[in-house]
Amino acid sequence: MGDKIATRQAYGDALVEYGADPRIVVMDADLSKSTKTDGFKKTYPERFINTGIAEGNMMATAAGISTCGKIVFASSFAMFAAGRAFEQIRNSIGYPHLNVKIGATHAGISVGEDGASHQCLEDIGLMRTIPGMVILNPADAVESNLAVKAAIDYDGPVYLRFGRLAVPTIFDDSYKFEIGKGVELSGGTDVTLIGTGLLVPACSEAKEMLAGEGISARVINMATIKPIDKDIIIKAATETGAIVTAEEHNVIGGLGSAVAEVLVENAPVPMQRVGTQDVFGRSGKPYPLLEMYGLDAKTIAEKAKAAIAMKTK
Repeated sequence: MGDKIATRQAYGDALVEYGADPRIVVMDADLSKSTKTDGFKKTYPERFINTGIAEGNMMATAAGISTCGKIVFASSFAMFAAGRAFEQIRNSIGYPHLNVKIGATHAGISVGEDGASHQCLEDIGLMRTIPGMVILNPADAVESNLAVKAAIDYDGPVYLRFGRLAVPTIFDDSYKFEIGKGVELSGGTDVTLIGTGLLVPACSEAKEMLAGEGISARVINMATIKPIDKDIIIKAATETGAIVTAEEHNVIGGLGSAVAEVLVENAPVPMQRVGTQDVFGRSGKPYPLLEMYGLDAKTIAEKAKAAIAMKTK
């Protein structure tokens, strides 16, 4: 794995990289230094709009601008982008299927000391309920850059989820990203670990732990939560017979729910979910919090053994 870079930083860098496209407009709710949209502001000030601390107004304005042929990136913290502005996203962006991209940073419990009020663990669940909304949750800086490019090329609403914490670089320049496609990072025959975002490296670490006990684990990176890649899930379930999902999100409504829906309708197998267990977060240092809430390789490995044990019952 390479240098650690926050996916929010990669988001900001990507906006600058692709910002020469005159169709791109970036909006922010007075958080540009934190969301890293300040780079776009400095490079393309004529296409940057600070709406102030008013996410609902920002989303409604973004919807209007997009009807003029623009590709609008509306940015804020996940808690306020998905939570505070849900109604405007649903009715003004989702319902008319407009070309607005929601850049939601500071998602998950790894926001750390900001505490429960800012640790958004419900945003994927909220966005999944909006018909036609694409949801992308990249695992590293490389994938974040490619996710932004894919969002630009896609005609319709996209929710992009980014984190505050610097994370290892997993992929290199040869990596190919496609909306709606999961990627098998490593093979395995006994259980499949499906991770998204911050917990993808933890899945790879759990694979090594399990290998030490003679257990062969497949690892899949699921950067697109919606539309979910049904084919790769069904194939993994059929070939390994057990599934574990891992996400920095409530186990209700996120990746685990999406994968469970695919399994129950197509290939029912034992399944375990790693995520926050329907609880709020708390203030603290990011990595101790991740361990406290079981969002780590050790917990993933334990859940994998539990899923395997269920196969024999």
